[in-house]
Amino acid sequence: MCEKQTDKEEKTPIIIKNATDLQRLKLEKLMKNPGKPVILPEPPKPKSLPTPPDFVRNVMGSSAGAGSGEFHVYRHLRRKEYARQKFIQEKSEKEKLDDEYHRKIEENKRIAEEKTAKKRAKRLKKKKNAKLKKNTSNEHKDKPSVSSESDNSSDDEAQNECKKGAEDIN
Repeated sequence: MCEKQTDKEEKTPIIIKNATDLQRLKLEKLMKNPGKPVILPEPPKPKSLPTPPDFVRNVMGSSAGAGSGEFHVYRHLRRKEYARQKFIQEKSEKEKLDDEYHRKIEENKRIAEEKTAKKRAKRLKKKKNAKLKKNTSNEHKDKPSVSSESDNSSDDEAQNECKKGAEDIN
């Protein structure tokens, strides 16, 4: 009798309150038998319509004079043609959106490359200017100044070198 009571306790319904509980329940069910293969559904295949015939033999309309049985044939052909035209329009719209998406991605990449190149040039310019300043300050410390004219000439040379470096970068 004790065994029957434990079976009933195990089979009590689990109340699912949210999506997490549902997911937990599904995982527990899968993990009860890990050797069992899991069947994953295949993604839906893109729909396609058969190509329309090159030569349509029974061309008819819904005008007066057509037999009562012919109207259903006409209606079926008309429905098929509308479905074909709708499919062609959807396909062209999808291609248009894809082209637009890829164009936008390329545009974003180009803009990012331009920004990167601009920032790279700025970094290199700043690095080069810092190096030139360091070199000029080392030259001033190494050489004792004999006259004020030599200091002015070395400053002019340093400025000219800075300008040359900036022009090389640009």
